[in-house]
Amino acid sequence: MILLADDRDDDVQIVRRALQMAGIDLPLQVVSDGEEAIAYLNGEGKFANRAEYPLPDLFLLDLKMPLKNGFEVLQWVRRHPTLAPLRTIVLTTSDQMRDVNRAYALGANSFLTKPLDFLDFRDTLQVMINYWLTKARAPDVSRPPRQKPKATS
Repeated sequence: MILLADDRDDDVQIVRRALQMAGIDLPLQVVSDGEEAIAYLNGEGKFANRAEYPLPDLFLLDLKMPLKNGFEVLQWVRRHPTLAPLRTIVLTTSDQMRDVNRAYALGANSFLTKPLDFLDFRDTLQVMINYWLTKARAPDVSRPPRQKPKATS
C-alpha cells in the first residue's frame, strides 16, 4: 500500500493516473495535509481502523502542504522508533538544493522532483515503485504505542 500526502487534487489525480498507466496495482491512500498524514500514521481519529488504514509500504510526501509541511511530517516520523524505518520518498515540485539537503538531513530515503512531462512522471513512478517495493527489502514498521492519558490531580 502507498500513502500519498499531497494537498493538490490535480497532483493526486496525476499520481493515480501514472500508477494505473504504469500497471502498478497497489492500493493508494491519500491525505491532504501534514496533520492528516501524522494522524494516519499514528492511527488516530478516522484512521484508527488499522484494517481499513494499514501502515504503508511506501510513503510519498509532498513538502508544501498546509497545517504541517512535509519537513515537519518527516521529522515527526523519524522521531518515532517504530515508524522511523518507514520508506519515505519526498515527491515535490521543489528543485531547490536547500530543500533537497534538508529533506535528506531529516531522513528522507529519496528526493524526487515531480517532472512536468506526464510520461516522464509515469516512468519515474514506475522505476521508483519497482525499486522500493520489489527490489529493496522492507523494514519492520509499526505504529507508535498509544500514549496513556495524563492523570489529573
